[in-house]
Amino acid sequence: MKFSWKQYDLKLKHTFRISRGARDTAPVIILELEHDGIIGYGEASPSKRYGETPETVVSFFQRINLSRFETPFLIDEVLAYVDSIEQGNTSAKCAIDIALHDWIGKKLGVPLYQLWGLNPKKTAKCSFTIAIDSKEVVEQKVREAEEFPILKVKLGLDNDEEMINTIRKITDKVLYVDANEGWKDKNLALKRIQWLKDQNVEFVEQPMPADQFDDLKWLRDKSDLPLIADESVIRLSEIPKLAQAFDGINIKLMKCTGLREAMRMINTAKALNMKVMMGCMIETAVATSAGAHLSPLLDYADLDGNVLISNDPFDGVRNIRGELKLNTKPGLGVTLH
Repeated sequence: MKFSWKQYDLKLKHTFRISRGARDTAPVIILELEHDGIIGYGEASPSKRYGETPETVVSFFQRINLSRFETPFLIDEVLAYVDSIEQGNTSAKCAIDIALHDWIGKKLGVPLYQLWGLNPKKTAKCSFTIAIDSKEVVEQKVREAEEFPILKVKLGLDNDEEMINTIRKITDKVLYVDANEGWKDKNLALKRIQWLKDQNVEFVEQPMPADQFDDLKWLRDKSDLPLIADESVIRLSEIPKLAQAFDGINIKLMKCTGLREAMRMINTAKALNMKVMMGCMIETAVATSAGAHLSPLLDYADLDGNVLISNDPFDGVRNIRGELKLNTKPGLGVTLH
């Protein structure tokens, strides 16, 4: 096995602003894993929140030697080796995981959902993200997202009520709310949630910082809306503790090292009676398609990373009015333009 990579700078259709900051572009690293004349695609979308940059991804790739393995079918051994090289580097590890799965699907001639015995007609409904912005831009975004039945709204700054009120002037659609750790005070968080409960909000994602676990437990006991962990959950081992403070988890392939661990996380969360959501970073169709193959197992999907950009170099899963349409091509089902 050998692999190579290339960086792409994805251009967002609108400035993407959350409680931690804003950006207009997002760098991703696309990986090509080759064996027996077949290429498997993978993707790393690094986040500074989790200690990664394009430079750390490339540095990690340069330390990997896959020639020691005879075949990608030894996926558990390969991924255990990759994971052992160094702590963290989860999006870099994810790129290897996705590429291995894509290669295996292509080698066997089946899409991943079929390999796993999942029904492509039972994908979870996908939300469309409305990032923090001025009233005028929020109105424009909501109108552009008219075809999507569920909106995921980024909150966590001083204009929270303005954001919701602006949206509610246009639509009464179900909302998912994501504060991205923006509410630092538990009483403020509770006040926000009490106001949101009458706004047709399904749940609140990561209302407070991940390091305020006791405050999150307090908030969960008093909250009228379910709480979903995002920044609080990175990998499998954290889930049992989080069941004390959250009603569900948001799995992101870039945080958990890929599809192999994501599936284990889904099963663990369900065993603890927690809801399961899968989200994404700003990504191409490579990574969003990877997540979409697991969507029949999810309660909620927020796999719109490639819908938010204007220069996706790949075709893959289609998001049609919030329905994730998986194709019948082998592996991830993605093709390079």
